[in-house]
Amino acid sequence: MTLRLVEFVVAGNEASDLLPVRSPAVLRAHRARRGFWTVLDEGPVERCLALLLELEDGGWVAHHVPADAGPENGRTEDGEALAHHDGWVYVFGSHFGSKGGPLRPRRAFVARFREDDAALATLPVKVVRNSFRVHRAVNDALAKAPFAPLTPGERVRSRFIVETRARGTVRAKSWVSRLAEDDLPLNVEAAAFAPDGTVLLGLRFPVTAVGEPILVELSGVPEMFTGGQWPRAGRAYALTGVTPPGVLVGFRAVTPTPDGGYAAVVGSIDALGKGSVLLDDHPQGGEVTSRHVRFRWRPGADEHRIAGEVVADLAPFHHVEGLAEEEGACFYVTDEDHRVALWIG
Repeated sequence: MTLRLVEFVVAGNEASDLLPVRSPAVLRAHRARRGFWTVLDEGPVERCLALLLELEDGGWVAHHVPADAGPENGRTEDGEALAHHDGWVYVFGSHFGSKGGPLRPRRAFVARFREDDAALATLPVKVVRNSFRVHRAVNDALAKAPFAPLTPGERVRSRFIVETRARGTVRAKSWVSRLAEDDLPLNVEAAAFAPDGTVLLGLRFPVTAVGEPILVELSGVPEMFTGGQWPRAGRAYALTGVTPPGVLVGFRAVTPTPDGGYAAVVGSIDALGKGSVLLDDHPQGGEVTSRHVRFRWRPGADEHRIAGEVVADLAPFHHVEGLAEEEGACFYVTDEDHRVALWIG
């Protein structure tokens, strides 16, 4: 596949995920014929929303979207995944921590905004921080799965679980009760809504014991914002047929396709050369190039294994963070230092 590069500088930060703009009002406001949302993954969510826009004359520009999260301003970090549902754009935090741990409560959040509102001067964003409730629900789902998740190394368990519990205990945090000593640290990197409102969460970590990416059903996400309810995890699934022999592969992006299926990017479980405790314990998850894959899933499926198909090997890229398929073209965004790189093929 031959790819064309379009580079942007957006607030001096790198991008996570890629979500097509569906709102005609937003495109009209920017005189654009096409656009994508991305989230800049280092700061609070209200400072990290951006549009990558193809203008009517064919040129590309980036627009850093001013937003306001009200009382939650400055209280989140590390937005990783974007998804559409019912006119809203949802932003999912990683629910993870820094490369060396511990888990960070600021990353355990979901935010949303009305996409049409992005045509306004300042975008209102609603944030719900879940205090590790999603962590608990997903870990319970993984414990019930008929496949075995990868057992974390002792250093991973100590840095991400033991240390998080210890810090929370010292600070008398109520969320400590939602962390168990044998939990798996979660790194949420991908999300897509099914038509019934179920979210498919794509995990970068954990993976299965044989290195396959894991999806988890999460229901009740919109109700977090309307009814004060907390999400519930359903089945966990292993995606088969997309992991090269001898390595560990996690999700980097998931997006619905017009035929009712899903496209995804899979790749390394963490970045090389950045002091990752995960890679110290599991080095076979680092030197892995990204792959563009497809699969089909339906609500209530009885099988816990989903067959995946490799569409394209994206070597030499190790760090593809987002994917969109539109009008026969593929769009990828890569995690680059101090820039946003959009590749079109």
